Amino acid sequence: MDNDIFKALADPSRRTLLDLLHASDGRSLNELCAPLEMSRFGVMKHLNILEEAGLITTRKVGREKLHYLNTVPIRQIYERWVSKFSEHWAMALTSLQDELESETNVANHTRHVNRIAIKATPEQVWQALTDPDKTSKFWFHCSVRSTWEVGAPFELWCVDGEKKAEGKILALTAPNRLAMSWRFLVIPDAAGDAPSRITWEIDPHAELPGVTLVTVVHDEFENAARTAGILENGLPIVLSGMKTFLETGSTLTGE
Repeated sequence: MDNDIFKALADPSRRTLLDLLHASDGRSLNELCAPLEMSRFGVMKHLNILEEAGLITTRKVGREKLHYLNTVPIRQIYERWVSKFSEHWAMALTSLQDELESETNVANHTRHVNRIAIKATPEQVWQALTDPDKTSKFWFHCSVRSTWEVGAPFELWCVDGEKKAEGKILALTAPNRLAMSWRFLVIPDAAGDAPSRITWEIDPHAELPGVTLVTVVHDEFENAARTAGILENGLPIVLSGMKTFLETGSTLTGE
């Protein structure tokens, strides 16, 4: 998978497409074609390569197919390889990570979409997402607490006994979909944000038996700029940690 990502990033046109999505996420094919001097077919070919490498995700909104930047693979490359290369290469990766994770421009972003493939069943992913003992292994040492019923409260508690975030269960169809409102309580500047929404979509991979695609969508953050920036950086780490925990039984930090 790493080879596919590096090959996808090697082409300047594809890097331009990633830059365009970083500047304004959720763009249609027509919007992405405008800045590039190439045919519509050429842009579609590059987008398909980026999607196959997992660097972008797509969602159908009405009649349009919109494209979103997926920072999870970049995060995984950073975590796996950054300490194994020379300082010069490490600085280049760090620069790329910083560029992809810079402060969210809420005016140009309507939602953030992250996706990852995990070698586990949807039921195992659902249990990891809803069992407090398991969430503490990958959600920044925090336990997710709820009775898991529509309308029930949702809370994120740190191991030190501090409640970090809260919300309400908006929709629930186990083991495939979970939507919740989200509001930080103790993070500076974000505690005053209005609630936003996080939606988990958990589906069996169409072509790989035993593999589940996990998609996390953060939206409705027009009045939650600080929250959007924090979750844009944090959710890819949560997804990477979930994958590591379910596939190896260990954590990203090795604890």
